[in-house]
Amino acid sequence: MKVAFVTPELHSLVRHTGLAEISEALPRALRQAGADVRVFLPWTRDLQDKSLQDLHTVGEVRIKDGAAKVSATVLTGHIGGLPVVLIDQPQLLRTKSVYSDQEGPYPDNWRRFTIFARAVLESFALLEFEPDVVHCMDWTTGILPVIKEIEYSQKGVDHPASRAGTFFSIHSTARQGSFEREVLPKMGLPASVFQHSRGVELGGKVSFLKSGAEFATLVGTFSPAMCDRMLRQTSGDRLEDTFRRRAEDKEFVGVLNGIDYKAWDPSNDPLLPQTFSVKDKDLDGKRKCKASLQSSLKLDNGPRRMVAAVVGRFDADSGFDILAEVLTAILERGVQVVLLGTGKSEIIERVKTMESTFVGCCRLIEGFNANALHPLLGAADAMILPSHFNASNSLCAIGMRYGVVPVAYAQSGLEDTIVDYDGTQRAPTGFLFKSYSGDSLLDGLDAARKVYKDAEEWKSVAVRCMKQDFSWTATAEKYLELYKKSAQRGKRSAKKSS
Repeated sequence: MKVAFVTPELHSLVRHTGLAEISEALPRALRQAGADVRVFLPWTRDLQDKSLQDLHTVGEVRIKDGAAKVSATVLTGHIGGLPVVLIDQPQLLRTKSVYSDQEGPYPDNWRRFTIFARAVLESFALLEFEPDVVHCMDWTTGILPVIKEIEYSQKGVDHPASRAGTFFSIHSTARQGSFEREVLPKMGLPASVFQHSRGVELGGKVSFLKSGAEFATLVGTFSPAMCDRMLRQTSGDRLEDTFRRRAEDKEFVGVLNGIDYKAWDPSNDPLLPQTFSVKDKDLDGKRKCKASLQSSLKLDNGPRRMVAAVVGRFDADSGFDILAEVLTAILERGVQVVLLGTGKSEIIERVKTMESTFVGCCRLIEGFNANALHPLLGAADAMILPSHFNASNSLCAIGMRYGVVPVAYAQSGLEDTIVDYDGTQRAPTGFLFKSYSGDSLLDGLDAARKVYKDAEEWKSVAVRCMKQDFSWTATAEKYLELYKKSAQRGKRSAKKSS
């Protein structure tokens, strides 16, 4: 099985969201399962190319840019045995970060990611690589299945892109990549694709997310529970119509993400001040990690003060709106809250105000820094996961491996990862709050605090979390099954067109 894995982020090179870790861990797991995987990503300003080994230029491709043409350079290298293909277009890609700058998303992102998609498809011939499937990660790659279907399926079975199936993964429905319909001819696409049913239109605009969801051979999201939720939800823009139609044809699936237990192992983690595992009778190592974090962040010392971690983007899509409503109430309860992540300047200033108001109880670690995440997870008792759009089951599962008990929104897609401590479930591993509101979040945290007062019971929940197995092995096997299905349909489609 040959797989072209197309993503805007890769953990070792450029990372802004949880997509980066998935985009590296899944290809590695697929390679271990025997697949020939190459990761394609744009060479953007924030890409750390020093991590790449054997980087060299393969050649250039000429691609459509509206009525004109532009050139893009194709380079190859690898990271620890994982083959990487970089698409370098200096004017559109290299001079900018992946998504945005301080002013917000780049207004020409439609052009940037269209050029990227075209360059990826055109690079297959240059690389002499004929993939069975092209796996596209989230909205930035959503236009690729459209171009592949409209242009490459018509080029005959001899073109290396023509027979490939496409698999489109939706990481978040909150960010859709929406642009005015006037960009369509500038993208080199016919006006006929601008329609709601089986087209790229959503809310009167060109939606990259909907483009991928409509045109890919198969569509997936990060968990079966999230898949079910997306079929039930009413968003107002009728995106669910697409999901329901694809699901009726058995073309919309949920696959639970895994985690890399070699990269995230508290028993052998060099970034922890003290390692620990389920074999440690009293989790003394975790207590030492907690004491170290409290000391380094100047939090009030005390092994029985609950430390709750909040990791990710500080915005409404990630649930920060409801967390902000009750953050004062949480801190007044004596819970120590450590926030690690990014947000708009006004949000950051608000959090810093909370820091100065609740000295010794609230701390901010600005930015997403893996070196800071490891010791935070090693120390934290609980993790607050309020997101309703793009909850990261990978982050949740990683935290659980470090004995961090999750408190999460019950309809976030994390239901596949967490067994709720509600008195009806056997072997609970976390706390799910029922409605998307600050008060409900506070109820969920209060339920966790009640159990936390019983040290032995809390330890049993934490150890149970650590014993969960969310490895990538089973996930990779499921994806290989779906790839085979996608590849078969792609070949049939190419034969019909030839």
